[in-house]
Formats: sequence, structure tokens, C-alpha cells
Amino acid sequence: MIIGIIGGVVIFGLIVFLLLKSLNPNKTTSAVLQFWGVYDDPSYYTDIINQYQKDNPGVKIVYQEFTYDEYENKLIQSFASGTGPDIWLIDNTWLPKHGDLMAPMPATIPGLSQPLITIQDFQNQFADVAATDLVYNNQIYAMPLYIDTLALYYNKDIFNSAGVAVPPTTWDQFNNDVKLLTQLDSTGHITRAGAAIGTAQNINRGTDLLMLLMMQSGVQMTSNDDTSVTFSQPVQNQNVGEAALQYYTDFANPLKEVYTWDDLQSYSVDAFTASKVAMMFDYSHEAQVLHAEAPRFNFNVAPMPQVSGATTAVNFANYWAVAVSKQSKNINEAWKFVAALTNATNATKYLNISGRPAARRDLISAQESDPDIGVFAKQALSARTWYQVDSSAIETIFANMIDAVNHGRASIHDAIQTAESQVNVLMQKNK
Repeated sequence: MIIGIIGGVVIFGLIVFLLLKSLNPNKTTSAVLQFWGVYDDPSYYTDIINQYQKDNPGVKIVYQEFTYDEYENKLIQSFASGTGPDIWLIDNTWLPKHGDLMAPMPATIPGLSQPLITIQDFQNQFADVAATDLVYNNQIYAMPLYIDTLALYYNKDIFNSAGVAVPPTTWDQFNNDVKLLTQLDSTGHITRAGAAIGTAQNINRGTDLLMLLMMQSGVQMTSNDDTSVTFSQPVQNQNVGEAALQYYTDFANPLKEVYTWDDLQSYSVDAFTASKVAMMFDYSHEAQVLHAEAPRFNFNVAPMPQVSGATTAVNFANYWAVAVSKQSKNINEAWKFVAALTNATNATKYLNISGRPAARRDLISAQESDPDIGVFAKQALSARTWYQVDSSAIETIFANMIDAVNHGRASIHDAIQTAESQVNVLMQKNK
């Protein structure tokens, strides 16, 4: 009798314990996933994470935002000490540089009857540049939430006053507009620039613009096996790399008709906001900044100019994607979250709150009519990048190449040859 009563009490207690445990997700947490990011406010993920944790009570996601200046060093230090995040945002050029820190998506995951996503589905669902940047040896190393591209920002008031009805769609039209919009004083000094182009240090993402000009001109940026850079090499007996560098730096040359910019100008974004320059090139996030800081500023965004007669558009991609750490103790759970984060439903939530252009093909059409990001969304489909072993170091090399030409330290030929040699040294070090 007593034994029966004791047994009943034990069973009742066990039932109560299990019931309370099921009502308290914190008691059932089996995986705490640290998620690090840059440029993304925690609010971008709040609803997505809360819903995911509700649907997966054994998983807890903790997001932490870092500033750009500290982010990469923090990652390297944390991985070196074994305390790095499970999930982290990577720049779209980082796979060659940091791929050894990433865990590719598992082919199979216990408990799931099919892969999270196949290579074929990845290529079908996302813009082409994502597969170029994030897939290696038929393995997916990261997944994009958005894809940004360079576009043309123009001051509508300056365009109207100069009688320029529409923004240029080709570089030939751009040249003509620059000459119409640029104003010089009697001594030849620039009082109003037609466009922020031609230098390196005072132009936001000026080196990206030069890289885009090279790719639009048909430059092959790297060898077929990505073991060396070849942007100085002729294509069909044409020195297209040199021509692109010449074109870019001519805008900072007082002896050229298109002279419109120099190192004495303010930083490109500041000059644009102050109506001291009619056009600049930048990414989608700048529109948000301009609307917030200068709500009455009359500007618009147009597609990137293309080479006259080109049959296909070429645009320049810049974005961050979500990767999983090789050191994570919960790689499968981390990848399950990344796959969920980038599905159509959650990507839509992210895009709506962040205001960024879509990476998914099925979401681009919904953004095409948006006045701020429609241009960028459509350009994602024709966006390209190139294999960079260290994008920060290469940016410095390209900036130095531009400065060497502008300050007369090197000819176009010598400057591009020097830059190519320096990048190849980087590639050998990171082979």
C-alpha cells in the first residue's frame, strides 16, 4: 500500500516536472547560437529570431552588432582564441580570405529527409553573383539576405537648372553631362563639379567604381584558375585595363575636357548633399542616409551607366552574407537557422525593416517600383564581382594606383603594372 502511494507520488511529480519544463523553453535549450553582424541593427532580426525560437524551443539565437572598423579584427581574435560566433556575416569577397574559418552547408542533417538547399536550388533562387561569391567546389559557404550594387545618384535641382532632362544611361552621355554641369571660375578652379569621379581618397567607394569600369570594358580581372590577377593584360589586342584607368583618372586631369573633380573637393557624399557636385556613385544605403539627414534634398537614383552598344549590363555587387563557423559546436543547428533566415518569408521581413535590395529572385519584382531601392533590386540580376584574396588590401592598392597617375608619379601603363604585381604578391601569400 505504502509502496503504491510512494510510486504514485513519484509518477505525479515526474509528470509535473515534465509539464513545467515544456512550458519553460529556457529549461529545454540545447543550443545557444551566437550570431555576429555588422551594419545590421538587432531590430532587423528580432521578429525572425523570436519566431524561430518559438518554432524550435531547443535553440536560442543571440545577435550582436559590431562596427565595421572593429568587426574583422574581432572575428579573427575570437576565432584564434576559440570563442568566435556560431553564425557570422561575411563580406561577399571574404570566401578566399576567410574560407578556412567557415563550415560549408552539410549535405545532410540528421532528422531531415532532404538537404536544406541544393546547389541547383541556390542558383535558381538567388541572383547569379551569389553563387560566384559564396559557392566553392559545389559547397555552399554562405547565404545572402540582400545584394547591393553601385548606382548613379543625381541632384535634380542642378539637372533642372542646367537643362538636363534625364540622367545618362551610357558613359558617352555621362561625359557630355559632366561637361554641361561642371562650373569653373576664371582661374580654372572647380566651383561646381559635374560628378565625383577621378580620384581615390575623397570619393566613397571610388575603387569599386574603377573596378566596375574595368569589368564593363571587358577586362579579365583574374586568370581562369584564380591564381593570379590579369587586369593589365590586353583583351583581343586591346589594352582595356589601361583604357579604363585612363578614363577614370581623366576626370581629375585639368588638361582634359571632362575635368570635373580633384583632391581639393570635399568628400563625395558631403559635396553631393551640399549641392557642390551634381552626380555621385554609391550603394542603396546612402539613400536612407540622405533622406534622414537632408529630408528636403531633391535627388534621385538612376541605373549605372553602361558602355555604349553593350548588349548586356554589368553592375558591381557589394553585400554581406550569413555564414557558419567551422568551430561551432552546433553546425547543423546553425545552418538550419541560416536556411530559415534566408527563406522567402524571413527574407521579406528582413528587407522590409532594413530597406535593402533583395538577393532572392522571387522578391526582386516586388521591389522594382520602390523609389529608393527599385534600381538596386533590378541591378542585382546583372551584378558581378571578382576573386579577391584580401579586398581591403586590394582597395588600398587600387587607390594608390589612381593617386600615382593623378600626381604624376607613374604613367597609366606603369601604374597598372605595379598594381597587378602587388596584388599577385598578395595572392601568392594567400595561396
